[in-house]
Amino acid sequence: MRAVAPTSASTVARDLSWEALFLGFVSGFRAMPCVPNASRKYERSLTSYPWSATNAQRHCSPAPPAAHEPNEDAAMNVQDMTVAAQVGSDRRTPPELHTTSAGPSWQSRCINALLRLLPIKKQTASAAAVQAHVRKLALRPAPHVPTGLGRGVQVTRNNAAGWPVYRTAPSARPDTGNYVVFLHGGGFINEIVRAHWRFIGYLTRNAGVRCVVPIFPLAPAATARDLVPGTGELLRRLLEEAGPAKVTVVGNSAGAGLGLAASQWLRDSGYRQPDGLVLISPAVDAALGRPEHMAIAARDPTQDIPGCIEAARLYAGNLDVAHPYVSPLNGGFRGLPPMLAFTGTYDILHPDSIELAAKARAVGTPIELHLGQGQPHNYPLLPTPEGRQARERILRALATGLR
Repeated sequence: MRAVAPTSASTVARDLSWEALFLGFVSGFRAMPCVPNASRKYERSLTSYPWSATNAQRHCSPAPPAAHEPNEDAAMNVQDMTVAAQVGSDRRTPPELHTTSAGPSWQSRCINALLRLLPIKKQTASAAAVQAHVRKLALRPAPHVPTGLGRGVQVTRNNAAGWPVYRTAPSARPDTGNYVVFLHGGGFINEIVRAHWRFIGYLTRNAGVRCVVPIFPLAPAATARDLVPGTGELLRRLLEEAGPAKVTVVGNSAGAGLGLAASQWLRDSGYRQPDGLVLISPAVDAALGRPEHMAIAARDPTQDIPGCIEAARLYAGNLDVAHPYVSPLNGGFRGLPPMLAFTGTYDILHPDSIELAAKARAVGTPIELHLGQGQPHNYPLLPTPEGRQARERILRALATGLR
């Protein structure tokens, strides 16, 4: 195991601001073929954006929906349908479902507006866009070296089964604390980005945990047939190594789906489960074919259905996209660890989180689902009040465990 160079002082300063995390979130798309150099200028302009309530009212008031978009009432009707499917005919919200009754904060409305101004959604607008992106990445792979971990975090690297694996720990006490296995999102075709590393640094520093970050190979060179057993085997070894320390899997988007599928693999193989799963905007059903998905697609500021389906097809390889390795919503939930999940009503994956919670509860698997009104994909990583509340809940879960 070898140490990785510490983060620079300038990065530490930027890490003090969660607005910087949003810049990192946006920067993750700069390598995309559809994002022109102009977006880099726009990204720099965010650094000096006046984040004040006055300017929010002036510049970030929600624009009226386009003619092809559902209006706000229609969006809420989609949520009502999905929540109704979960809570049953008596319409009572179960205690494990946490929903923001008020509309999104002005900061969230700003973020949604900014995301819509960037050409992020174009990368999943069609299968051809995804294929072109994958071809370019094959010629020039993106780096995975940690950037932006921030102060008080040390990082080392080793290899496991041919995968690079980074480990972070609080500098003051690197040999104690619980473990987090962080599985990054990106549709299985994109590498880990700076925003993920910032979040990993945040968890390491504020929860006092040791993070294990596997850099798994990407589709189509590697597929679900490789990644799910490989991730499960990594978890199995860590669970043996951890002793009395707790091991929690934290994943966002595709990484959340991978974490769920790996836990199902552990169960089916007769191995011990991790102590909990934290699923941020989980991608758990590759079909995306229900009316609820179609209705939300016009509101989602970062994703579109055709490209997401194509990325899932590449990840599936010679498996059917309904296979539990690809769509763990189909893998069964009995015998899995307690789960903490986050979903936003402006995320095309949102209906699948509702169904995930319903399936888990039906077999007695504990799950706490947080539903963010007007929140986009991966909202717990964003610099908004809703994102901050989600991160604080994740910290509490890592400190006290999930039940």
